Amino acid sequence: MAKMTVYHGGYMPIERPEIRIGRNTKDFGPGFYCTVIKEQAIRWARRYDTKIKRRGKDGIISRYEYDESRKVELKILKFDSYSEEWLDFIVACRSGVPHPYDIVIGAMADDQIYSYVSDFIDGSITREQFWVLAKFKYPTHQINFCTEAALKCLEFRDYEVIK
Repeated sequence: MAKMTVYHGGYMPIERPEIRIGRNTKDFGPGFYCTVIKEQAIRWARRYDTKIKRRGKDGIISRYEYDESRKVELKILKFDSYSEEWLDFIVACRSGVPHPYDIVIGAMADDQIYSYVSDFIDGSITREQFWVLAKFKYPTHQINFCTEAALKCLEFRDYEVIK
């Protein structure tokens, strides 16, 4: 099994990731979110950077090695593409429904897509209308490490300041 580099964007280096249980409005539920797409992590860091800039802080990208060989006994759900199952899973997670997975991997519903998900949840648009509106502009990717056991697959390497 392979090792790969994954990134987390935020406002501080995260040497010891942890599961933060709080609001249930994330695509794949509570957990520690990373991506294999460095540019996406930069967008996440800049999003935090914009919120905290008035405090004089920069965005940070933390880099980890994700060791897939450690995930042998973990329950993993992977969405290889946007699908009905992906949409239903996001709707459930964003509605606070818990799931049994240690790791969930797939595309993310960015702010624009999330507004369509909200409209779908509220019944303002149909499932068919969601798919027409949800034309993705750039590839997205996220890995949610949902449990303490899943976090053991990560090893902190270093971080980068995003100006």
